Amino acid sequence: MSKLGVFPASGGLGGSTVQHLLSLVPAQNLVLIARKPDQLAAESRQGAVVRRADYDDESTLERVFEGIGALFLISYASCEHQHRSQAHRTAINAALRNGVKHIFYSSLAFAGDLRKESAALVMQAHLDTEAYLDELAHSPAHPNFTYTVIREGLYSESFPIYTAFFNPAAPVDEIKIPHDGSGPGIAWVKREELGEATAKIIATYTHNPLAYPYLNRTLLLTGAKVLTLAEVVGILGRIIGKRDIRIKRVSADEYAAQPQCAPNLTYHGVDLSKDWATAWQAIANGECSVVTPLLRDTLGREPEDFETTVRRQIESA
Repeated sequence: MSKLGVFPASGGLGGSTVQHLLSLVPAQNLVLIARKPDQLAAESRQGAVVRRADYDDESTLERVFEGIGALFLISYASCEHQHRSQAHRTAINAALRNGVKHIFYSSLAFAGDLRKESAALVMQAHLDTEAYLDELAHSPAHPNFTYTVIREGLYSESFPIYTAFFNPAAPVDEIKIPHDGSGPGIAWVKREELGEATAKIIATYTHNPLAYPYLNRTLLLTGAKVLTLAEVVGILGRIIGKRDIRIKRVSADEYAAQPQCAPNLTYHGVDLSKDWATAWQAIANGECSVVTPLLRDTLGREPEDFETTVRRQIESA
């Protein structure tokens, strides 16, 4: 019997999805692939197959997907465009050569209501990968290949990325971003709940691939409520007891010049801070304000709200 693969399986979303998959499918049916496989020792003891591969080492991808029928491919961890797109394409091609028939791909909840364009740099590689999967699924060369794209909502826990790396332990009075804090906002999602819902969506395929309702489709998992960035800052202030925090709108150049940006937004030696600022234009365009019921329906409950998630995150830090 072909197995279900997850790559990379030890990151935030991957790790959460794996833990929920272990309660939904037999561990011996899982192939967990990571750059540091020792981080998956507990899963290995439960019966999962653990293999090593690295997006940045093409040779490790050549045979790592052998015996896998369906693969959950989690996006390369950066906001780059071309490097990230190529990494995804390389992994997808290797998976096809090894007989993978279905790929679940973790995209991101920019681009509004499943549109195919976005103002945000961080979404460009996702759009490329989504288009490539669709091309393959409609190619005569791959008649049995299918895919499911899962656009994962913006993590509540990732609020620092959208607030100039605001640090609740050392709060500033002014958050300087190229945005005034007004709507449209963001339908934030708890990362753990994304992992749970993603695992359930994947497990449904493993139980009956032929009747799977999401073949060659793009899904959008979002929170139940949209918050403006001004509301987000208000919540952060309330949690830490500092109610005078404000957003100051600055240019992309001024944002990128802040000392905390380059260390967090430099990839392969290139500072992408100014390019990252396109995310706020996308937010202003309403790309992240779409709400769908799919997360709630898949979980079988209301998703956790932003304030609850972030309060727990800050208080446990």
